[in-house]
Amino acid sequence: MRQVFLNCGSIAHMQNSLDEYVPSIENNIYSSGKAIIVNSSIVESITDSTEAEEEFSGSNEVQLVDVQGRSIIPGLIDTHTHLLWAGDRTQEIRYRLEGKTYAEIEQMGGGITLTTSLTRSATREELIEAGYVRLRTALSHGTTHIEAKSGYGLNAETELKILECGNILSNLNQLPSIEQTWLGAHSFPKECTKEEYMDDLLSNQLPKIVDQGFAQSADVFCEPGWFSVEQSEDILRQSRKLGLDLRMHIDEFEDSGGADLAAELHVNTADHAYFTPDDLRLRMKESGVNTGCLPGAPFVLGQQMHDYSRLIKEEIPFTLATDFNPNCQFLSLPLIGAFAVQRSGLHPLMALKCMTTQAAQISNLDSQHSQGTIQEGRSATFNILNSPHWESWCQTPGHSPIHSTQLEGKYIVH
Repeated sequence: MRQVFLNCGSIAHMQNSLDEYVPSIENNIYSSGKAIIVNSSIVESITDSTEAEEEFSGSNEVQLVDVQGRSIIPGLIDTHTHLLWAGDRTQEIRYRLEGKTYAEIEQMGGGITLTTSLTRSATREELIEAGYVRLRTALSHGTTHIEAKSGYGLNAETELKILECGNILSNLNQLPSIEQTWLGAHSFPKECTKEEYMDDLLSNQLPKIVDQGFAQSADVFCEPGWFSVEQSEDILRQSRKLGLDLRMHIDEFEDSGGADLAAELHVNTADHAYFTPDDLRLRMKESGVNTGCLPGAPFVLGQQMHDYSRLIKEEIPFTLATDFNPNCQFLSLPLIGAFAVQRSGLHPLMALKCMTTQAAQISNLDSQHSQGTIQEGRSATFNILNSPHWESWCQTPGHSPIHSTQLEGKYIVH
């Protein structure tokens, strides 16, 4: 059955946003008065609303949806999350306010160590239920595709369990589509030496992850005190050899040297990159590496927000994502957009590009019907806002700006 969305407000279609590093309004926004015609979960056409209503009104084979002048943006793509874990670490805010660092909290038995223990003991049913609630929350804030990392198992059994639960969630209806990343190299478990865990990662855990087949990518937390550049390189090279795409965590707390490695290996995306020197950002750009900015991390750590002006000046490609995890519990990409726009002065259309077309570039999406734009022949996946203005997508940080979502042909009112 066709679906016809009538009386649209402005439509941020984003069809040409990759043609211009800083996307222009005239090339990426339709003014109000359009209709979007959907057929078999694909955008069939975008046309004049009055003409569409005259053509389809009265037909029993068409679902008419009156958008009532609301603006429309593409589905949002969250390119960095730690979706599945168990437990509660909210008390750690007190430790941070007392002056303890991330590493010190980890050494006290908190941080990744605590979440790993609780996730190991969680049942599959508990992880699936938690993941379902989180995905529904993300969808209500406009996320239609999400990257989900493992990493809170730190042994083969639990890492496989996390990815298995993610796969089950990926097959449920009316949830964001999911791509999974193996992050066994998130930290070192306490029950073995670093050398023993490195051997386990390479000779046991990674082959089992590949045989399971649920992870599309591998990631490493390359940071002093966690995985060194040399250790990260060993894991990433072996992961690529076994067919996984590559991602990295780099420079969240200091210049780790990870950017050089990211450039050398031409990884898909190097995320956090908070303390990455400008010359290494340029080297990553030249190697085709996306810089993944995660504004939620400096927010919860009490740091200054990212300065995007340097990235824009040098035309360095970057994305914006939530970094959802036990220490940074944001599932709202519009909130992340508000951080970037209202705190760092990023233009709202540029911020939207970072969560749509640029995010699609580094995601494992069906290239034929990929998300990220609203255009003929592409996936009918978009968000209807609570405002006639497209800029409203990142202007209501206290609540969701999303009225409803068209998710691959299914119309969902939030």
